[in-house]
Parts: sequence; C-alpha cells; structure tokens
Amino acid sequence: MASEFKITRQVEFSETDMAGIMHFSNFFRFMETAEHSFIRSLGLSIAPKNFDPPIGWPRVAASCEYKRPLKFEDNVEVHLKVTSKTEKAITYSFTFRKNGEPEICALGSYTVVCCTIREGRMQATFVPREYAEKIEAAQV
Repeated sequence: MASEFKITRQVEFSETDMAGIMHFSNFFRFMETAEHSFIRSLGLSIAPKNFDPPIGWPRVAASCEYKRPLKFEDNVEVHLKVTSKTEKAITYSFTFRKNGEPEICALGSYTVVCCTIREGRMQATFVPREYAEKIEAAQV
C-alpha cells in the first residue's frame, strides 16, 4: 500500500506574478498534479469511468502556508503524504522544496471526499475498494 509520492515540476512563466514569484494559487495546482500523479501511479484514475453512478473527489478543505518564494524556472519537488484515510475521505499533506534544497518553500494540505454524482448532485460515499486497498495513511 502506498502513502507517499514525489513529483518534480518546473515553474512556468505563466505561473508567476508581476514580481516574478509563483502566484499563490498555483501551489494548489501543483498539489493537484501531485495527487493525480500519485493516483495514476497506483493504476487508478481520479476520474474513473467504470462506476455507475460516477464518482468524484471534491475538495472539502484546503490550505497552504508559504515560507519562501518560488520563481520562474525553479525546479520544485512536491512531496505528497497521505496523512489520514477514513471510509469516505483522504487527507493529503504537501511539502514544496526548490532545486533539491533542504529548506521548505511551502506546506499545503487538502481533504477530498469520495462522492457519487447523480443529476448534478453529490453524495458522500465509501472510498471504492480498489482505492482503499492501495492507499494508506503514512506512519507519523
């Protein structure tokens, strides 16, 4: 079972603000990229097509604490850790580091809830067995 995953991504010019610093909103995009890559690494999809009714993973809480700036062309390591898993929800934490440096640039987290989607309405449901069997909370 998996509880941690890392990706490296480069900051693009379009992701920076007028000061040349990565815009705060893009940290959430990097977190989502890490989550989706983690799920794909397990042979699963964030948007599986084999469920009736369909399922989704809406965010119910999200945060990010910024410590050091990231700039255009910085290579950023995003370390995902599953911090909690319940019958219906998964909480991830994210640590951002620049160019392999030890200093933390940002700390983020969010919680997703597995939901069925019927006629545009979402209802929390149990995390499917295929996901629950492959994902575990990291040891503290």
